[in-house]
Amino acid sequence: KQSAFIEGEHAIGLPRRDILVRHILPNCITPILVRLSLSLGSAILTVSSLSFLGIGVQPPDASLGRMLSEAQTYIFSAPGFALFPGVFIVLMVLGFSLLAEGLKRD
Repeated sequence: KQSAFIEGEHAIGLPRRDILVRHILPNCITPILVRLSLSLGSAILTVSSLSFLGIGVQPPDASLGRMLSEAQTYIFSAPGFALFPGVFIVLMVLGFSLLAEGLKRD
């Protein structure tokens, strides 16, 4: 807002709305998207861990944390029950973190 090009836009008489839409909002979108991507990864971990503990999403709704919790009894006979939800959680959080890193560089 205090940049020289914004003051130049004020000097030539552009309305505040046009300055906001053309210059300020495009510069704010990237930091907002980075923060959103990091927050989504954190939210996935929070929901999964609460569901794992039995506090989060309740049956009959599906939750990766509850799937992991219920798979504990079958961990030696059928490890895929725990492997697939766990790997999916890791991949989602890693994906959102990498997305945030990619957006941060541009």
